[in-house]
Amino acid sequence: MVAVFCAAALCFAQQAAPGAQSTNPSPIQQAVGSIKAVTDSGITLAADSGEEFKVSLPDTAKILRVAPGQKDLKSATPLQKSDLQVGDRILVRGRAAGDPHSLTAAAVIVMKQSDVAAKQENERSDWQKRGVGGLVTAVDPSAGAITISQTSFTGTKSVVIHTTRSTILRRYAPNSVKFDDAKVAPIDQIKGGDQLRARGSKNADGTEIAADEVVSGTFRNLAGTITAVDPTGGTLTLRDLISKQPVTVKVSSDSQLRKLPPEFAQRIAMRLKAAAAGGIPGAGMAAAGGGSGQVQGQSEGGNRPAGAGGSPGTGMGGRAGGPPDVQQILARMPAAALGDLQKGDAVMIVSTQPNETGEVKAITLLAGVEALLTASPSATQAMMLSPWSLSSSSAEAAANP
Repeated sequence: MVAVFCAAALCFAQQAAPGAQSTNPSPIQQAVGSIKAVTDSGITLAADSGEEFKVSLPDTAKILRVAPGQKDLKSATPLQKSDLQVGDRILVRGRAAGDPHSLTAAAVIVMKQSDVAAKQENERSDWQKRGVGGLVTAVDPSAGAITISQTSFTGTKSVVIHTTRSTILRRYAPNSVKFDDAKVAPIDQIKGGDQLRARGSKNADGTEIAADEVVSGTFRNLAGTITAVDPTGGTLTLRDLISKQPVTVKVSSDSQLRKLPPEFAQRIAMRLKAAAAGGIPGAGMAAAGGGSGQVQGQSEGGNRPAGAGGSPGTGMGGRAGGPPDVQQILARMPAAALGDLQKGDAVMIVSTQPNETGEVKAITLLAGVEALLTASPSATQAMMLSPWSLSSSSAEAAANP
């Protein structure tokens, strides 16, 4: 989208009258965001910067529609003012009209909300069909190869991910809970133990994949009992099962909070116990849904379940004969709030790594896991909740310049 907006700026400059600046000395302004309201005289723009602009649309304003992912204006199509709708993503370029938060538009580049939604749906479907996920076990930057470990009830499987110069490599930003903040990063930033998702063309047995896109990040997995909750300050403190130390976790509006109903927790616990009794390597992660290759977004960002219906015979959002997919289970659970949690509740959390002050931020928090921790404390230490928020995959990232 940045490339499209740059092209829009160039287009506007080329089409502007040579003497326009001298007759109107007010500087050209640019604002990017979503349409908040549509009126007879124009629109209200909720800018990504947090500001709000009243935008008037004279008959001379050029309004062009571009598709998500479009790199220039060659395929842009004209729109009328009446075509603009609340929720559409736009770039407005114009001059201040009396005050800095009022603009008279000269050019408006529009990405329709329906186009973004369709692109997102295609992206989600493609991640499901051609995606793999797991923990990084090896990285060979010179060969462009990354090896990940996937675990199921039948054992552990290695998958080699092959990257090329055309592969998009993104990395979760440190101390951020937003995929919007993921940055393009070279392969040598990927380390052993990182969580990774990739999509591309798989070989016949799924042991190799030629990746079109890779997202990775270093996260902290916590499990324990809450010792204090501060809804006003947006924090909770828990006693971590592994370190036996108290950890304070920041919970923001971008954090995904869910609570398992007791019946779901008991069913997962039964799977954990059965797997542990069978002596299956890595069964704890498998029963938890780790390495399932599913990519699931966060409902707070307007996301939807990825294949939430599950497969016949599982009843838990997993593949028939395979592990239950916790992310699909989470997608069906109602959102919880920090104020719903109490001292003594057991939780599992995926968080950012500690910053310089030692603070961690919750990405995904799952409550109601008492039965899971009781069933197999050691196994659930390996449980991997997905931190990914692919509402900002290449589809939505294009709509969030």
